Amino acid sequence: MLRYSLLAVLLFAAPVAAQAKDETPAADPARLKAIVETLVSFGTRHTLSSATDPKRGIGAARNWGASEFARLSKACGGCLTVERISDRFEGPRAPDGVIVENVLAIQKGSDPDEVVIIAGHIDSRVTDVMNFTADAPGANDDGSGTALVLEAAQLLSKQKHRATIVYALLSGEEQGLWGGKLIASHAKAKGWRVIAMLNNDIVGGVHGTDGTIVDNRVRVFSEGIRASEDLAAQLARRGIGGEDDGPSRALAKAAIRASERNPAIGLEVLAVRRPDRFRRGGDHLPSLELGYPAIRFTVGIEDYDHQHQDLRTENGRKYGDTVDEMDFPYLARVTALNVALAAELADAPSAPESVSIDGAVSSDTTVRWTPVNGAAGYRVYWRRADRSGWSDSRLVPATTPAELILPGVIVDDNFFGVSAISGDGHESIVTFGGLPPPR
Repeated sequence: MLRYSLLAVLLFAAPVAAQAKDETPAADPARLKAIVETLVSFGTRHTLSSATDPKRGIGAARNWGASEFARLSKACGGCLTVERISDRFEGPRAPDGVIVENVLAIQKGSDPDEVVIIAGHIDSRVTDVMNFTADAPGANDDGSGTALVLEAAQLLSKQKHRATIVYALLSGEEQGLWGGKLIASHAKAKGWRVIAMLNNDIVGGVHGTDGTIVDNRVRVFSEGIRASEDLAAQLARRGIGGEDDGPSRALAKAAIRASERNPAIGLEVLAVRRPDRFRRGGDHLPSLELGYPAIRFTVGIEDYDHQHQDLRTENGRKYGDTVDEMDFPYLARVTALNVALAAELADAPSAPESVSIDGAVSSDTTVRWTPVNGAAGYRVYWRRADRSGWSDSRLVPATTPAELILPGVIVDDNFFGVSAISGDGHESIVTFGGLPPPR
């Protein structure tokens, strides 16, 4: 990726400095289509389907996914380590219990414990969530997310990164978000410092049920008040006005930033200010419960005739989640956005651990932050307190003290945050100012 050097940006910086632009590798629509077609060829990928049949069912699909990761690892000189993690789950949608297995490819970075996860679920279903014998193509839900993960591994494995990138094919989503729970608990057990969990679920279509076409937008869902915070932490966030600036909301704003810096992708990010779609859920929610920044990518408009449906035609109306209902150039653009965001965060320094603000009964505000190893500089953001997007910023080199005085910027009327920037311009998510340091 080409970037302006941080030094050049600092030398020519106005109060809002010019942003570096990325050149993101292009995802291949034909390759994505071939992956989805292969997934569909397994007949069903229902979590309760056969784990041992070599040609049909969830086991065959997972084996194929693992072989694809192995093939990609060979192409990059062994840069990917393929792992399969599993646990037994039981619930209303699996009353006799089932072994849920996730297939992972791990690309270790120079800071191996800091992790970006790119995920999609490989399982599928039809109308009856307990029907594990009927054909369940699951092309868009979630063959699209699975294809995106494999294509992201294809593109990102060509370069080395600071943070570790984990490419995750998750099982058990339709039965209870069990693959999401498994990857989150695995991350905790391994001591990973997860800086981003990018969940991709239904990311390959542009048609709505009513015929509306939305091909220039992707929705990104994120939480505000954090699921992982206890009551005292929630009250502290409420007291400082940080409901819109938790780490996952900052991650969603970083997705907007990646889209704006990569206009060739051609996707607007609609940052929806709720954890997931109305009264629905996805595999990123267990990561939120453990305090990991996590967001969900989903198409700009959904076609409910072509998800969670038996294959059939009624009164001339076709139902079923099939390949012909997908748009692969669109899926390629969502993939490119994931790649741009993951590369940005994996190559940036860590976000500042904490940011403090001072300026009560004053016309000026002082912003201070914890220094970050490897940061060449920091970007101090602020915005008027009735706005959600950062409107102003200033760059500060790491060679100066970790603070900035903003004359005439009144603390009561503004919100503040700080990101860390590498020498070649890669930027972390923004840490919100004014909250107590994490415990």
